[in-house]
Amino acid sequence: RALCISCTMEEFPEVHALATSHDNLWCTVGVHPDTEHMTEPSVQDLVERAQLPRVVGIGETGLDYYGMDERKGGRTIADMEWQRERFRVHIRAAQQVRKPLIIHTRAASEDTLRILREEGEGGAGAAGGVFHCFTESMDVAKAALELGFYISLSGIVTVKNAQALRDVAAYVPIDRLLIETDSPYLAPVPFRGKQNTPAYVPYV
Repeated sequence: RALCISCTMEEFPEVHALATSHDNLWCTVGVHPDTEHMTEPSVQDLVERAQLPRVVGIGETGLDYYGMDERKGGRTIADMEWQRERFRVHIRAAQQVRKPLIIHTRAASEDTLRILREEGEGGAGAAGGVFHCFTESMDVAKAALELGFYISLSGIVTVKNAQALRDVAAYVPIDRLLIETDSPYLAPVPFRGKQNTPAYVPYV
């Protein structure tokens, strides 16, 4: 089985069609935090699509502050309020439909955790979900687990200099640990630099 992740509202019909045309595929609805100049979803937009057949989660959503100077035109973290508001919209939609969040956080873990707490995650009515492609610290892993989230590891865990991430993998309870491809990216050793596929999950 595989999960097809939606990264924009524009691509959702294609992602959903893929899921509904194969018995072993499911999908999500959401707008990736690094996506700009595309349709900005409302809570209702996400709720409506989340109730369609074979839609099992909300996301990919979260925050991405990586490379503020190069990748985001020299903007500051204060300038990224649009990302934080979009994240809140996704959390509220997930809580309303009771489906899990697929969270992307990169160079933004403090704000990611703060917003999850402010929106009621970890308490009654929480959506929960997974910190996907986890690359953060042990402290962030512990905080995510305390909020009820799963931790998912990608091919990065196989890289020689990723010992801190392997330490996280050893710490996370086995019933809260997931693995993933993040295809077509992040192929594990010994396939680094090649296009990733679900066939490489055993290496992770």
